[in-house]
Amino acid sequence: MTAAERGLLLLCAELADGKKPLTPAQLRSLRAGALAGLETEADRDRPLTEADLRRLGCTAPFAARVAALLDREQALKDYLAVAAELGIRPLTRLSPDYPARLRRLGDLAPAVLFCRGDAALLSRPAVALVGSRELSPVGTAFARQVGELAAREGFVLVSGNARGADRTAQEACLAAGGSVVAVVPDGLQDHAPTDGRTAFLCEQGWHLPMAPYRALERNRLIHALGEKTLVAQSHLSGGTWRGSEENLRRGWSPLFVHDDGSPGCGALITMGAAAVRLETLGSLRALVPVQLPLTPQNLDT
Repeated sequence: MTAAERGLLLLCAELADGKKPLTPAQLRSLRAGALAGLETEADRDRPLTEADLRRLGCTAPFAARVAALLDREQALKDYLAVAAELGIRPLTRLSPDYPARLRRLGDLAPAVLFCRGDAALLSRPAVALVGSRELSPVGTAFARQVGELAAREGFVLVSGNARGADRTAQEACLAAGGSVVAVVPDGLQDHAPTDGRTAFLCEQGWHLPMAPYRALERNRLIHALGEKTLVAQSHLSGGTWRGSEENLRRGWSPLFVHDDGSPGCGALITMGAAAVRLETLGSLRALVPVQLPLTPQNLDT
């Protein structure tokens, strides 16, 4: 691990030491201001000090906070040692094996990820599946069909490991001999891959408990990791709706929505998603994205 990668972990990872890492906005501010002001390679190769930060325009409280985060070397060493015992490895935005597809998120790409399982799955061709926790029979059949097709056509299935659509598709994919990346909103210590075909992924800290905001924020990772994203079922609110609507606005991946006649899926199709019907879903490779119209609903404002 390079010094720059360690620095990013120190600034952006939660290390179970009670210190809150920088938010994405604060990291952007630091990168655009203080770090950009270091003038020589020699400056960049030495530890950044509170005096450096003050000299480059940071406020005193912010400079002190950054310096305190960078002074967590022992905490980081201990944190990564426990992670290694559990088979968990860190990936930062500076790592050569950071998932390339996540870079399409731009400023929303996580600075720090943790992976348990085969990290090589993150670079293989993949499709994503999202959907409601309470599935109708036809929604269940759709999710199962996507999982089976992913395995058959050589795609890694990316989903969120939640009850309902996620697990239905994941279980079908694994049963058909495929591989799964599950982006989870809780601690990786609770998710141990046992079959060699599953990887669990989370951001910011591998030990963090389940929280509603983490469940919502992980949706962008699911949508971005897939070459295309399929929606098994959606209401007009909730995580599936919010993640899919934002994908349409920001263009993270082509969105294909199960045309089951429900208001939620119908609304996403009206907003520009491609409609897919269960009875004609015979190949994931054959799904061709529609050209989104330039409307306020799918423009990133």
